[in-house]
Amino acid sequence: MQPLPRLAALAAFCLAALPAAFSAAAADGPRERLSFNADWRFHKGEPAAGKADDGAFNDAAWRKLDLPHDWGIEGPFKQEYAGETGKLPWWGVGWYRKHFTLPADDAGRRIYLDIDGAMSNATVFVNGREVGGWPYGYASWRVDLTPHVKAGGENVVAIRLDNPPDSSRWYPGGGIYRNVWLVKTAPVHVAHNGTYVTTPQVASDSALVNVQVTVDNDGADTDVQVATEIYALDKAGRRTGAAVARQDATAAAKVAAGKQVQLTQALAVPNPRLWSTEAPQRYVAVTTVTSKGRAVDQYETPFGIRTIAFDAQRGFLLNGKRVPIQGVCQHHDLGALGTAINVRALERQLEILREMGVNAIRTSHNPPAPELLDLADRMGILIVDEAFDMWGEQKTPNDYHRAFPAWHEKDLRTMVRRDRNHPSVIAWSIGNEIVEQGKPEGWKVAAHLAEIVRGEDRTRPTTAAYNHVSSGYNGFQNAIDLFGYNYKPHEYGKFHASAPHIPMYGSETASTVSSRGEYFFPVSDEKSKGLANFHVSSYDLSAPPWATAPDVEFKGQDDNPFVAGEFVWTGFDYLGEPTPYNADTTNVLNFTDPVQRAKMEKDLADLKKIAIPSRSSYFGIVDLAGFKKDRFWLYQARWRPELPMAHLLPHWNWPERVGQVTPVHLYTSGDEAELFLNGQSLGRKKRGPRDYRLRWDDVKYQPGTLKAVTYRNGKPWAEDTVRTAGAPAKLALSADRDKLQADGADLAFVSVTIADKDGVPVPRTHNRIRFSLTGPGEIVVTDNGDPNSFESFQSKEKNAFNGKVLAIVRTRAGAGGKLVLTATADGMQAAKVVLESTAAQGR
Repeated sequence: MQPLPRLAALAAFCLAALPAAFSAAAADGPRERLSFNADWRFHKGEPAAGKADDGAFNDAAWRKLDLPHDWGIEGPFKQEYAGETGKLPWWGVGWYRKHFTLPADDAGRRIYLDIDGAMSNATVFVNGREVGGWPYGYASWRVDLTPHVKAGGENVVAIRLDNPPDSSRWYPGGGIYRNVWLVKTAPVHVAHNGTYVTTPQVASDSALVNVQVTVDNDGADTDVQVATEIYALDKAGRRTGAAVARQDATAAAKVAAGKQVQLTQALAVPNPRLWSTEAPQRYVAVTTVTSKGRAVDQYETPFGIRTIAFDAQRGFLLNGKRVPIQGVCQHHDLGALGTAINVRALERQLEILREMGVNAIRTSHNPPAPELLDLADRMGILIVDEAFDMWGEQKTPNDYHRAFPAWHEKDLRTMVRRDRNHPSVIAWSIGNEIVEQGKPEGWKVAAHLAEIVRGEDRTRPTTAAYNHVSSGYNGFQNAIDLFGYNYKPHEYGKFHASAPHIPMYGSETASTVSSRGEYFFPVSDEKSKGLANFHVSSYDLSAPPWATAPDVEFKGQDDNPFVAGEFVWTGFDYLGEPTPYNADTTNVLNFTDPVQRAKMEKDLADLKKIAIPSRSSYFGIVDLAGFKKDRFWLYQARWRPELPMAHLLPHWNWPERVGQVTPVHLYTSGDEAELFLNGQSLGRKKRGPRDYRLRWDDVKYQPGTLKAVTYRNGKPWAEDTVRTAGAPAKLALSADRDKLQADGADLAFVSVTIADKDGVPVPRTHNRIRFSLTGPGEIVVTDNGDPNSFESFQSKEKNAFNGKVLAIVRTRAGAGGKLVLTATADGMQAAKVVLESTAAQGR
């Protein structure tokens, strides 16, 4: 998949903006950042003969593909695959090779390969020579190709990955799964991630913007200067109007060959437009580097002007205003698309989460793709940027603990330097549920990591996610600036009383589990109940031993208003970790409390007796295909209180339950509601101060129409109705967008709903749906959101899961036109959706 054209357009725009002085010599020519994703060759495993790192190696028989690429998502699923990582073959050795020609006038320029992410233990070879690499699969890193490439001739880059088994607790993917770039600069240039923009003073009439620039000199001894202009950006990231601030060139600084120098400028932006979650307004700092009076580089740094603070009494403050953190944790896979980054797929996830009321994401448990932060900046979403899931102590035998001693500082500094100009980033997390919490000297590691972060950025707090109660009292609480508790709503008050000066938040909360559209009876408030047929009831009351229903966390937050907010586990379902149906649950038993540990071991052992491994999690508020579970509306009711909304559950198709008690729950932002069954009132209920759902627990099922009428302050507010459906009769298709770009990367997500003859959704259907497409595009994957579906994602047909299926359509690069997706099923009326693909114009 290629990156969406707005990234390429931005690169082209940067080049067009460079001054004429750059035309003086090729070696001092303009900076170029070119997509390096196209036309690779791939081979899984070691080649049978020859050395794949040799530039002359014959790779003609290897598979042709474009990056980003995740080899694991192609399957097949196999039950015998060990662990809880999705039952997909993501581990092993893989080779990627690319032949490319550098123009002759690149002689004298610096040539770099920037890799946003490769899973994992990458080694890079150029023309038969090893030139670099990086072990951490979530890191973004650079290799200097200059001494090894030939300008005016053909070159070969080969990248070997070695993804060991037992190296992850969830599905990590395999391959070069993020974007790759070829960067060309003059010998004197802005260093990799070499700008640092801060806004130390912000007022309504003026903001002080400091721009620190690190300049590398890979040529002869020289002098350098920098000058900066600041422009406002529109929503699409384009400059608007003239520069709002300008600082002329600094005094010339001498820099020796092979050295670097830091130069700083301060600019005043009048009447600044502040970045916020409601209005994510941005600027760009355009830095021009000159050497001996000639411009040699220009570098653009998007940023935002805003103030942030975490206060131990008031929570999180954005531009001086308290903003409750309404967050979710997100793993990095894109469901059926795997881990291969796609901007539109990420954007769709964020759009769905924003609809629910989400304003924050914790990147669990690793540095995210750069594109996620770009989208968060543009959409006004707060980010807690997380570095590690473990330190020196393992969670799985081959995980990051092996690289931690030698690489943790490089990885941490690389993450902070890459991400510190993003206004969306509000905190740096140094770790998640690390085993060292239980070690007497473990806090010293936390303090060491926090100091590394502060050495790169002091404008944001350091934080960590702690799942041990003891971490609030054994020194870990003092090692970081912002304390995060995982699944401890009952501890908020105790911690605050012991450390009233330390701000805190729920770094991981709830972990409620459910399967979309599944409801089991009788309904129990015991969190260990509601499990059947390898599914979990969607009454939203079930949770693993360490977790709670959402209502419990809500109460913990409301009873302790000093808590800054929460990050729910998780926004979307993800591949792997199918709790409570885990194949191997030992990695969650890292509790020091013997009573709690013994209870967990017993509960989990009982589950393992009946469990088979599922492919994906049950934690998501949204399922793997992007379909909303009932919990979506529970959180929306809380997080968007001014939105008139009501949502009833369960569905109302229970022919086997006529006359039996079938509890009804209502999620609403109203404060009172009346329930009607076939026009007869079943009672009016008013929400209490700690009621987060309204319940009618004694409703006896009769087919027909169930309706809720809600009120707010005594006035009508919102309604919801569920009806008993007839037999499946037709398919209904709905695309998230019908206008696409013919760039080879843009996607349409097409939902299929099975309906009766009157168009009422039929919820308990699992019919086989077949897809076909005409026009310049392809059906990339299909999914249904069922955690127990082991059919290939690449299949063009899929069984519905509780009445729904998803097909993802991708455009063809350079080929515009009409795309028609058709869905068919035996005994039902077929349906079509028409999409239009046009030449890429940038978005």
